[in-house]
Amino acid sequence: MDKIAVLIPCYNEGQTIRKVVTDTREALPEAVVYVYDNNSSDNTVSEALEAGAVVRHEYKQGKGNVIRRMFREIDAQCYLMIDGDDTYPLDAARQMCQLVLEHQADMVVGDRLSSTYFTENKRLFHNSGNSVVRLLINKLFSADIKDILTGYRAFNYAFVKTFPVMSRGFEIETELSIHAVYNNMQVENVVVEYRDRPEGSESKLNTVSDGIKVLTMLARLFKNYKPLAFFSAISAVLMLLAVIFFIPVFIKFMNLHIVDQIPTLVVCGFAVMAALQSFFAGLILSNMSEENRRNFERQLVAARDEYLKKILK
Repeated sequence: MDKIAVLIPCYNEGQTIRKVVTDTREALPEAVVYVYDNNSSDNTVSEALEAGAVVRHEYKQGKGNVIRRMFREIDAQCYLMIDGDDTYPLDAARQMCQLVLEHQADMVVGDRLSSTYFTENKRLFHNSGNSVVRLLINKLFSADIKDILTGYRAFNYAFVKTFPVMSRGFEIETELSIHAVYNNMQVENVVVEYRDRPEGSESKLNTVSDGIKVLTMLARLFKNYKPLAFFSAISAVLMLLAVIFFIPVFIKFMNLHIVDQIPTLVVCGFAVMAALQSFFAGLILSNMSEENRRNFERQLVAARDEYLKKILK
């Protein structure tokens, strides 16, 4: 088992990966640096090998698929994940790892948004998108994560081995953040510097399509993790619409003692029934969610026991 494993997911980062690996080895000389190549068509693999990294491959395209492979294959006391695009200086790497190894942190978030991100990042919609996603998650889940979409994070063994990776692409950061918050894990924020990609290096993130995927993932995780709140909101909307459309029918009935809007009345009745069904579905799923949390706590205990056995070998 490695003491510190540095995980670098890569797709066509030949221009920057050598510097990232070199800087990482200087900042954390005791760490093992793993570069996971995701079907790169440039010289990413050769540059990483020459810089001294251990290179492995994930052939299913997508960052989420790469992280799933990393988490399955590598055993370490502390995992430091960083992108291969040279946008994160390694000044905070030691502090992030120490929070995991010495301060019992489950996940440490490299917070770009509190430092230089908004001035260094030249893509306007990336800036606003980060702010919107951070606001939504912190409000919906009563969290205080400073940077939801950062690719610079540290984890402990239990987090990595119990995290169910469902995402295929860039929405993986959203999933990591919500999973940690929902399961009451210890999350620490460390302010890190951010610098924009060097000239000639292009981001693989598509602002529109990947932004939609992130928001879709957020909605899905909110439904799965907080079903009572999710389905109660749907129930409230349906009930409100039913009441709004029923009021004119009721007023006319009280004044003229006739009901000539039968289709509207029928639709209102079905809307009320749907609202009640949605609410009770939320109650049932909420109980199932609580049981899932209990099972997850058991998984954490099992992961801890497994970790101790590997440490003592």
